[in-house]
Amino acid sequence: MTMYVVSTFEYSHLLELAITELEERGLTKQQIMAIPLNKKKEQGRFFDTIHQADGISLFDGPAALGTAGMVLGSIYGFIWEWGPIIWGMIGLGSGAVVGFVLDLLIGKRRFFQKRKDNDIQSEVVLIIHCQEQQADMVEQVLWHHLAIGVAKVDKS
Repeated sequence: MTMYVVSTFEYSHLLELAITELEERGLTKQQIMAIPLNKKKEQGRFFDTIHQADGISLFDGPAALGTAGMVLGSIYGFIWEWGPIIWGMIGLGSGAVVGFVLDLLIGKRRFFQKRKDNDIQSEVVLIIHCQEQQADMVEQVLWHHLAIGVAKVDKS
């Protein structure tokens, strides 16, 4: 009975070593298929949509600093000439603008830092067509060479 063993690797020398070891253990080149995946070339969106969010919010900072500015404007507005309502609105607007600018600068740095940290050069899917008796050996070789994930699929 034949099986497929499917695994994913980062494109590195470990992938080449895994393929070489599998060939040394009796698998032919016709039984091994390596498929490199294309990387997404489009930069991520900075503003979230209703269907997709990346975890970076540009609303939290303006809301918090706008509220703090409004409270301070309302408190000191009793002392200042224009009154608490006008100064509360001025504090809300200026706090929201400052919060938005800070979120934009800090969030943009975090966004690009997160992309840089998680940047994998490329990912390769490795599909091995083998006999059922060889499947455990193939799986052990793949795990030994630091596969990201491995799955066995019964062909029958």
